[in-house]
Amino acid sequence: MRAEINLVTIWTDNIENMKAFYSETMGFKIINDLGDYVEFENTGVRFAICNRSVMFEYSDLFKVRHSGQGSELAFPCDSVEELDESYRTLIRNGAKGIHEPQNMPWRQRTALFADPDGNIHEIFTEL
Repeated sequence: MRAEINLVTIWTDNIENMKAFYSETMGFKIINDLGDYVEFENTGVRFAICNRSVMFEYSDLFKVRHSGQGSELAFPCDSVEELDESYRTLIRNGAKGIHEPQNMPWRQRTALFADPDGNIHEIFTEL
């Protein structure tokens, strides 16, 4: 095994809402839609969403509900202006606002939002 991430998959029980969110609200182009599995065009790491039930036959552990924030996706912006406008657009298009844009001590401006399943993600730009 190489210490390298090739694919990030978000598990969901609501594939249609999540597919609409990531394609329409976030702007990801769908490159593979198998109904229960949707993969999006992305530079670098492959990115997908998948119905949790697909994995039930492989392990009952996929039936266990998690609580709390297990991971975060971070989406880059090219400027402060782009970040601020992107945040407003995300919220206007259905993302749930978690934390408005703010300059952070690590020299980034960040904002937090949630997808339809409640996964909290970040947009950021360097200051």
